[in-house]
Amino acid sequence: MSAVRQSARASEAGSAADLGIPGDLHGALEEVNVPAYAVDRFGIIRWINSAARKLVGDVRGKQQSSVVVPEQAREAKESFLRKMMGTEKSSEGTVVVVAPGGERVQVEVSSCALREGHRIVGVFGIVSHRKRSAPPAPHPHLTPRQNQVLHLLSHGHSTAQIAAELHLSVDTVRNHIRRMLRALGAHSRIEALAVAHREGILRRD
Repeated sequence: MSAVRQSARASEAGSAADLGIPGDLHGALEEVNVPAYAVDRFGIIRWINSAARKLVGDVRGKQQSSVVVPEQAREAKESFLRKMMGTEKSSEGTVVVVAPGGERVQVEVSSCALREGHRIVGVFGIVSHRKRSAPPAPHPHLTPRQNQVLHLLSHGHSTAQIAAELHLSVDTVRNHIRRMLRALGAHSRIEALAVAHREGILRRD
């Protein structure tokens, strides 16, 4: 049995005893409708639950960094190494994963170091799947693509995140932003958002 599985079973037993619940927490993690995963100390995905398999397929045995889009692989590796070194206990962030059909899906990942006693043996994480919302309402002075970019900016996305979300290059996104600013008569992204809110362009989710 792998160190990750042993640690999960040990944690399960301790939690059940502490809470006075004679239940199978490992089984519950398998069935809960929230994607979850465990990675060993070499960065190999050793366990995923059924919800995670629906999201990214059966990726057991693969490097955890291979599940995200290529442009985020390095960041994923660095975050994993920080946890293994003990310099980062947990982290939360937005990443883009690759679905079985090749579709890019933006998700929120919360992960932490997986311990066996005082030894770090891997990483455990849960994933919040962000469903795609309806396209933003059209605006007479903006192209459909510029409307999309504006909407993503309003949700705090960076240029790189917008590029990943829309499957565009960073330079192309920058060009869309420049043209959008001119169309709205704004000199900055913040001013553009203020104009958009004032004119009721942005959808309120």
